[in-house]
Amino acid sequence: MKLHIFGASGSGVTTLGQLVGKKLGVKYFDSDDYFWLKTEPPFTHRRDPNERNQLIAKDLSEKENWILGGSIIHWGDNLFPDFDLIIFLYLPNEIRIERLKKRELERSGDIIYTDPKRAKQFNDFISWATDYDHNTGIANRTLKAHETWLAHTKNPVLKIIGNQTLDEKLELILEKLKEVNIVIRNDTSM
Repeated sequence: MKLHIFGASGSGVTTLGQLVGKKLGVKYFDSDDYFWLKTEPPFTHRRDPNERNQLIAKDLSEKENWILGGSIIHWGDNLFPDFDLIIFLYLPNEIRIERLKKRELERSGDIIYTDPKRAKQFNDFISWATDYDHNTGIANRTLKAHETWLAHTKNPVLKIIGNQTLDEKLELILEKLKEVNIVIRNDTSM
């Protein structure tokens, strides 16, 4: 079983992916762990794309069942196997941005407001995340880009739109897995 969950930053991809992984007993991989180098503060230095692609291809090839979370639409052709199911999450912009502001404050504390460099990083991030819906040119990861990618995929797609609870989203995914007859093969190593 190979699942891909993605959506805009703040739409709940990681939280849902980890929950589904726990429920199904499969490994969850987060695309951010491959896209970004580990830095403090996080998410400031991108990994070389060739290295990123080699790392993720290796890790995914070692598992029979997995969930991949995060946008991978510009990572290259033929990098990923066919997905058994693609799950697209969409939340209204105002909900996502409030979640992101809260998350960043919890992660970093007041420094995102008091330190000029960190405040600029925070504000640039919020502007980038806001552009997902507005497509003004700040970001290349936009709703329009995601919709275009989805329109060209041959894999089954489940779109979860709106602010459902985690349990409601999980139930929608489990129902869709049954509907498309996806079987989880035995994989003892998570």
